[in-house]
Amino acid sequence: MAEGTWARHRSDVAFTASVKDAQRARGSRDAYAQAAERRDWSNTIDEDLAAFVAERDSFYLATASADGRPYIQHRGGPKGFLRVLDDRHLAFADFAGNRQYITVGNLAENPRAFLFLMDYPNRRRVKIWGRAEVIEGDAELLARLTDPGYRARPERVIRFEVEAWDVNCHQHIVPRYTVEELTPPPR
Repeated sequence: MAEGTWARHRSDVAFTASVKDAQRARGSRDAYAQAAERRDWSNTIDEDLAAFVAERDSFYLATASADGRPYIQHRGGPKGFLRVLDDRHLAFADFAGNRQYITVGNLAENPRAFLFLMDYPNRRRVKIWGRAEVIEGDAELLARLTDPGYRARPERVIRFEVEAWDVNCHQHIVPRYTVEELTPPPR
């Protein structure tokens, strides 16, 4: 949804009419409606979200083709490679990969996208809905988003405009740890 076209709440980006019907049928709609009235989801990046994003070394990016075929892509890089540009935008350098270009193709015909960020050790997840665009040929922005010490070839930028975000409950998240997190510091 573009700014100003929310049915009533920003959370309506996820809670469509069909979802609300499913919630009513299963008894959870009233609780979610009350939660949206108390404190709806945000569409701006606050200090807490910025700090969470800065600590991630991977995330999942979902896109869909024009006819709605979904695709989820894992993205990884050095910690903080997903960067906050301002209070409404995130961006990252899109590194050379398997050359399928499914994400790039999907975004060319459908800008709606979704980011799923996990903090496995602390059992936290953040869901971000928005629109993404592929930016080719902006050497200055690409350099700003690239860690020169990371051995990957950046090809383009993917910039993400935040429409809504939510911190999801920790239930059923199994803690996982990186080698770095498990390795004791040198003495």
